[in-house]
Amino acid sequence: MVTPQLPLWSDKDAAEGWVVRESARARRLTVRVFHTGRVEVVVPARTSPRAVEHFLERHRDWIERKRDEARQKAVPLAPFPPPQIDFAACEESWRVYLAGGEGRVNVSAIGPDLLALGGDARNRPAVRKLLRRWLTERARDVLTPALDQCARELGFGYQRILIRRQRTRWGSCSTRGTISLNCCLLFQRPPVVRYLLIHELVHTLHMNHSRRFWQRVARHCPEYESLDRELLDGWRRVPSWVFGDE
Repeated sequence: MVTPQLPLWSDKDAAEGWVVRESARARRLTVRVFHTGRVEVVVPARTSPRAVEHFLERHRDWIERKRDEARQKAVPLAPFPPPQIDFAACEESWRVYLAGGEGRVNVSAIGPDLLALGGDARNRPAVRKLLRRWLTERARDVLTPALDQCARELGFGYQRILIRRQRTRWGSCSTRGTISLNCCLLFQRPPVVRYLLIHELVHTLHMNHSRRFWQRVARHCPEYESLDRELLDGWRRVPSWVFGDE
């Protein structure tokens, strides 16, 4: 269980999007700089403000360096609602039609590659929420058969698939054979998506990144190194509305 965000000791840091979050499961202080530049500090329960301050002062140079890197790679702000949503993974381009109307915002596919946004589109939080939900559903429709086909083709098995919208991970595989995939994979090129599917399927055999793991990945995807580097930089291809202003 995670408690609400705690106040920072510095108004400047708070204004720049730094947050401190107390977690009952945390055993030590950690800090993460997201690709959006957001800084999150996770602290164990009952950690004193002075301890947090000292921890961040020790790591401030590293944090600022990572934030600068994130700013350089930041996704440019785009019009919202977006006039078009492009999915490189399945070579789809969805036009967003502002249907207008009163009442609650709603999103629906009304034709091939045409998404209707009804209701008051000025309610930006509601629009973002619905577009993100639609993105997750579309990712489930695209990535589930892709994973099934890849598993059959290469002789792998897994228990189930989950589709999530995550800030830092493209995919994961649990010890029970559940493969989780990030819906943002839809914005990546097909070879990159296939590499990630292979990566997670190989984890059903090797729950680590050992030499044997990478040898098995290379057997099915010889160009994995270049595709892995492209995926690490893949956040630049995710539109700003997917994570912005949460």
